[in-house]
Amino acid sequence: MSNLSNKINPKRREGAPNSSSSSSSLNSNNSAVNAASGGSNVNTAGLPPDGIGADLASLFECPVCFDYVLPPILQCSSGHLVCVSCRSKLTCCPTCRGPLGNIRNLAMEKVATNVKFPCKHSGYGCTASLLYTEKSEHEETCEYRPYLCPCPGASCKWQGPLELVLTHLMMSHKTITTLQGEDIVFLATDINLPGAVDWVMMQSCFGHHFMLVLEKQEKYDGHQQFFAIVQLIGSRKEAENFAYRLELNGNRRRLTWEAMPRSIHEGVASAILNSDCLVFDTSIAQLFADNGNLGINVTISIV
Repeated sequence: MSNLSNKINPKRREGAPNSSSSSSSLNSNNSAVNAASGGSNVNTAGLPPDGIGADLASLFECPVCFDYVLPPILQCSSGHLVCVSCRSKLTCCPTCRGPLGNIRNLAMEKVATNVKFPCKHSGYGCTASLLYTEKSEHEETCEYRPYLCPCPGASCKWQGPLELVLTHLMMSHKTITTLQGEDIVFLATDINLPGAVDWVMMQSCFGHHFMLVLEKQEKYDGHQQFFAIVQLIGSRKEAENFAYRLELNGNRRRLTWEAMPRSIHEGVASAILNSDCLVFDTSIAQLFADNGNLGINVTISIV
């Protein structure tokens, strides 16, 4: 199969000076997907959701954010509760307007140890019921937690179900190019631009969409490094069915990286931090660049 290629212009990361935007187009024949709906019943302390267990869990609702007030539990002088997160932003009790104080409610803390609370992602379909000591850890990795926008940088605050990620990208990030096929060339332009810069494109094959990300970061003392990685627009379990290969090839030299794509649920920040991707510095980039443009061969395969 012959390689498909398209130039990908750079985009400075948010906060970098002299911001410039990329100029490509997002071409995808995917139709808009209806929003996912779902919920779960609260199942507390092994009791049915419409029984005493659910009533107990409701007693722990914060009157400000409606999340649960979990130990350590503090009350105002009248016995009203507020969660730790909201408490730090308040000057008086949101229920009675009295002083907050630092009174521990040991009775409620003891009750909390025997109550099972719903996962905060129940609105996205999670049906788990958890003790408060298990709740935080579960929610950090819950497979139903909303997906964040997979585009690099922190400018886009969108989040939602997996079914709507592509729709979001098509509507809000129209400058991203999509190429069809399992073997393409990712051509990043103007790699000599100073500062932190991103290049992003999409690859569609095997009935899935992949996001290719090339980031240039200034690590220390002006030393710049490039990080290239592939993400699957899908779950971690789906990502396990694929492998990707990145290759720099030219001037009788070759540099390759092979790995399983990361799910966009995981993001690329930790991979870049741990160099778990294709990493090379500017001197290596110049060995393969042509007039300031760098071509990366990208191959997706099923495992």
